[in-house]
Amino acid sequence: MTKSSLISFLMKQPARVGNLVGFSRLGDLHNKWIRKMISGKQDKTLLASRGTFKTTCVAIAIAILMIIHPNKRILFMRKTDGDVKEVIATVAKILKTPQFAYFVQVLYNVNIKLTTESATELTTNLTADIKGTPQLMGKGCGSSITGKHYDYVFTDDIVNIEDRISKAEREKTKLKYQELLNIVNRDGKIFNTGTPWHEEDCFSIMPEAERYDCYHPEVKKLISDEEREKLKGSMLPSLFAANYELRFIASENVIFTNPQKGAEAKTICGGYMQVDSAFYGEDYTAWSIMAKHEGKYYLYGKMRRKAVDECYADILKDYTEYQVPKLYNEDNADKGMVAKEMRKLGMRVVTYHEGMNKYLKIVTYLKAIWKDLVFVEGTDEEYIKQICEYYEDAEHDDAPDSAASLARIMMKKGRNEEYQSLF
Repeated sequence: MTKSSLISFLMKQPARVGNLVGFSRLGDLHNKWIRKMISGKQDKTLLASRGTFKTTCVAIAIAILMIIHPNKRILFMRKTDGDVKEVIATVAKILKTPQFAYFVQVLYNVNIKLTTESATELTTNLTADIKGTPQLMGKGCGSSITGKHYDYVFTDDIVNIEDRISKAEREKTKLKYQELLNIVNRDGKIFNTGTPWHEEDCFSIMPEAERYDCYHPEVKKLISDEEREKLKGSMLPSLFAANYELRFIASENVIFTNPQKGAEAKTICGGYMQVDSAFYGEDYTAWSIMAKHEGKYYLYGKMRRKAVDECYADILKDYTEYQVPKLYNEDNADKGMVAKEMRKLGMRVVTYHEGMNKYLKIVTYLKAIWKDLVFVEGTDEEYIKQICEYYEDAEHDDAPDSAASLARIMMKKGRNEEYQSLF
């Protein structure tokens, strides 16, 4: 193969390059995407369903650019530093393949070597940059990019669920993107990939996007109808809408936004505990511990998609570690059997019969303390997400139900009323 024919192959058939290095499911759709990433002249935005290999396409595009334009500088950005590492590692693996060794031999008559290889930086022996600037730099949205300049900027999933539930996070992401506009070289470009989460998220200020939702004919070749329906049944409606349908459920349906996080776990020591039990099916067992100090409610929450009897050991661990004086558990479904089993393990359990409509309880008690509620360290992210994704017809409500039950207890006890008088 000659130099010119190889360059033509790399530029026109990049998905085939992906096939050669092990990504067997890439096809015509991905070829179109990667070609735009490599040779497009303007900033672009691609919104595509999960499971369409868009991040794989970004990794292949970066690897190709690193060998055909070795003196250009590339920035890859994701939401967090941890998210960046896996993609940098993928690019490194591609560059180390026999296929890329052959490409470099044809183009430059040298053996390719990675002279810099870390979790966030890659440089090959092909560059002539005397400054020692990495060919590829990976950054999370929280990292500083002041004073840097790049020829190619790839953003991938810099918008996520945090942007949906937090206005502050949305604004922070927008500021970071606007900073990227200032550090890309005059003849450079930015290529954005991801999924939308909110009508005012960062995609609202990016170039108008090409969209490939899970119903797009090309995407349906990658995600079957059966697989799509299975995915739809396994997650909250808003998560499926954002990740696969590229739409968001209107924010007016969501009750809890902008959660406060990060309080020390010690703030819940001595607080009350509540267990929302699951017995079968798709429900979660959720348990919560809440304490109140100086007008603030501190909440710790855990959630498992398991029957409650499979969670006793974890519940007991938290009960013991946080010195819980009382654990509350409703007896509507099991006639007190769960309480009896937890008492055998040494926990002090108070049972009650729930007589209040669940939705009314959540919007009355949890909503009342929301502005003063802080999630403590160690709380499951899924627990917080389920609360922030809750609306009247939500499929899953175990976390908000458990939290609301404790909120009611804390509010009533704050007025020196007996808990038993609530029901």
